[in-house]
Amino acid sequence: MQQLTSLEICAGAGGQALGLEMAGFTHLALVEVDPHACASLRLNRPRWNVVETDLAKFDATPYKSKLDLLGGGVPCPPFSVAGKQLGAADERDLFPVALRVIEECLPRAVMLENVRGILDPVFAPYRRSVLKQLRDLGYVPGWRLLNASHFGVPQLRPRAVLVAIQKEKAAAFKWPRQAGAAPQTVGEVLLKLMKQRGWKGASEWARQASSIAPTIVGGSKKHGGPDLGPTRARRMWAELGVDGIGIANESPETDFKGMPRLTVEMVACLQGFPPDWQLSGKKTNAYRQVGNAFPPPVAFAVGEKIAACLLSRPKSGDIEKGDLFLDSMNSATQQALLFG
Repeated sequence: MQQLTSLEICAGAGGQALGLEMAGFTHLALVEVDPHACASLRLNRPRWNVVETDLAKFDATPYKSKLDLLGGGVPCPPFSVAGKQLGAADERDLFPVALRVIEECLPRAVMLENVRGILDPVFAPYRRSVLKQLRDLGYVPGWRLLNASHFGVPQLRPRAVLVAIQKEKAAAFKWPRQAGAAPQTVGEVLLKLMKQRGWKGASEWARQASSIAPTIVGGSKKHGGPDLGPTRARRMWAELGVDGIGIANESPETDFKGMPRLTVEMVACLQGFPPDWQLSGKKTNAYRQVGNAFPPPVAFAVGEKIAACLLSRPKSGDIEKGDLFLDSMNSATQQALLFG
């Protein structure tokens, strides 16, 4: 089978990179500015070419004509409802930089993810601008809202995913569909970890934690230590028997009473990372890496569809058919897809 290549930007702790690896992509480079996240990438995949630099300083021209896919997750705060939603006015908005990188290397496909807030009506002009720039580069682009729980992740976590395929292949792309089986509950996923130090109440706790988790938040470097979100989110965690005010160093001890806090390892499990994935750095830095990650199972689901598209043979007459052509239309249909 043909080997597919990729370049990852804003790679973080490797959630998307791991999912794309599972989908058959070989990473030529992973660009990330945070030293703790870079250390995590090197710790888990020593063979990966991790480029520790500011994306604004990264030159992608050496990768031109070598890439099947450019993937990544540009910073979320400019579009998050938890922030001020400043969009293009936010200094952390890296979509313009990502578009510059795409123009430099011209991959056959693009996959960028962000928070659900970017699909809000207030950002419609922003999205149209991004789509136009991608069309001008020869791509057929489209946005979709994907929920991590539809792909086996035990967490709500809706994410906006932008896929763009070069026009001659775009008709073959199909968005991944919801998995047949429901995800495990928080209790089912975390019971073994809660029992690590012999906690007698672990099984009873697991029975109470009988649904999936609310969206895990990574937090901002501008604020304090790790926790599981604002007041509303903490109430939802409390209904699952979890103290969301902070992150624990260890699982509960034998005679622990009350609501346990999650460890970084537990949060990673709820994000869909495999048990052997290691995080570098102290608790706060490790938690932020996990909390800001794109769940690997979702990245795999989308990456698998991109791979199938790129490896397909386009059929005559199919140029203006397919999911992306529908998604990129400026029509009532598009509005229904994004906001329905």
